[in-house]
Amino acid sequence: MFNLGMPELIVIFLVVLLLFGGNRLVDIAKGLGKAIREFKTSLKEEDPMDPSKKKPSDSSPQ
Repeated sequence: MFNLGMPELIVIFLVVLLLFGGNRLVDIAKGLGKAIREFKTSLKEEDPMDPSKKKPSDSSPQ
């Protein structure tokens, strides 16, 4: 699809560095890492609103 080699990636990185600056780039990377970490933990947790994983009711039919 996109044939990006190392020289192209370096140029893209330098343009992003010029646009955002070094400090802002670090903040963006930290935020992205935090978002990915939260996404992974949310995939591992069970969804309390999922009706297919509901526990059987305590009342038994008589």
